[in-house]
Amino acid sequence: MEKKCILSAELAAMKLRRMAYEIMEHNPDASAITIAGIQGNGVYVAGQVADLLRSISSLKVETLIVLMDKTDPLKVQLSEPVSIDGKIIVLVDDVSNSGKVLLYALKPFLEGYPKKIQTLVLLERSHKTYPIHPDYVGLSLSTMLKENISVEIVNGQVDSAWLEEPNL
Repeated sequence: MEKKCILSAELAAMKLRRMAYEIMEHNPDASAITIAGIQGNGVYVAGQVADLLRSISSLKVETLIVLMDKTDPLKVQLSEPVSIDGKIIVLVDDVSNSGKVLLYALKPFLEGYPKKIQTLVLLERSHKTYPIHPDYVGLSLSTMLKENISVEIVNGQVDSAWLEEPNL
């Protein structure tokens, strides 16, 4: 496999900052927001977004972790029991491929009555097989099915993202 860097730490930070501002713009009357990261790299991306929102706004920012085994997505739960009734939820992951993980990660939020559910991904591929389109996207890429995208986290922060191309 040949690896090509598609996102540096600096560029990722810029994209995350832009998305934090977009969240504020799309929720102008909100006083609080819940950022829910999907287990794995989604938790780190969510943490960065939550920290940015705290630094640029007066929003009360809560964080949750969506615990799920991506190979068995029917088993999904939140890191702690909380009421999500009336809350604005932003569901976060590092990469969206087909939309499957984001779709199944919504399950615990559909058991309550949230005010609004939005989705955020750092990188989006154009291979949708599920009806999920992220509301906030850092970078959208058209890739081949055989290619893979990996996001590297260092000290809890996005360090880089790589496109792995198969050797032909």
